[in-house]
Amino acid sequence: MEKLKLSKNMRARTDSTFNEFLLRVGNGDEPTVADDLIALPTSILIKNQSDDLPEDCLINAIFPSLDENFKSIDYMKDRAILATKNEYVDMDRAILATKNEYVDMLNDRIIKQFLGEEKEFYSFDEAVDDTNHHYQPEFLNTLLPNGLAPHKLVLKKHCPIILLRNLDPTNGLCNGTRMVCQDFNCNIIHAKITMGQHAGKEVFLPRIPLSPAEDEGFPFKFKRKQFPIRLCFAMTINKS
Repeated sequence: MEKLKLSKNMRARTDSTFNEFLLRVGNGDEPTVADDLIALPTSILIKNQSDDLPEDCLINAIFPSLDENFKSIDYMKDRAILATKNEYVDMDRAILATKNEYVDMLNDRIIKQFLGEEKEFYSFDEAVDDTNHHYQPEFLNTLLPNGLAPHKLVLKKHCPIILLRNLDPTNGLCNGTRMVCQDFNCNIIHAKITMGQHAGKEVFLPRIPLSPAEDEGFPFKFKRKQFPIRLCFAMTINKS
């Protein structure tokens, strides 16, 4: 069974065939096949025609010749894998993952293939006002609330990243700004903005304290000091 829980790529505005298909779906004019399901056009499907894992076929289709183009900003800014708002279900391998978990898995997979020496950045986590030390750092490190950077952030030079906070909107540093990592050290990341009116601007990103939204349901106030970024080979449609 063919499934497409990820978009093939960011369709150009000039793709009239794809745009017309979206309009038919939105207007309720696209025929359904069964159980109110819509058959996706074969032109937007990536078929797994080998023994490769479906994720590898998707990655190879969206990031072809990655080894040859990993330093190209134009190559990186024009492509990304987008995850839908729904949960991803792979019945063949009994995988059930939320959109964030699947996006993280794809990003982890691609950064391993990305050329260059990697650098790992670990966050400093704490439960604020936890005077009795009920919540140990080892437990806090496993938490990954929405909108927060991961405890372990793996970067390589030239990899694409996305900003998670509004740091300096006047200069283009807004939540959702896409960039490429130019360089890094223990306390600062040198990046270049790739999209929008500030494209090409070089910026420096510090570690900052981050806290999740109050609706996460934690019985304590959680604070994580980390660079406010994530990898963005893959991202959620909401974040895009």
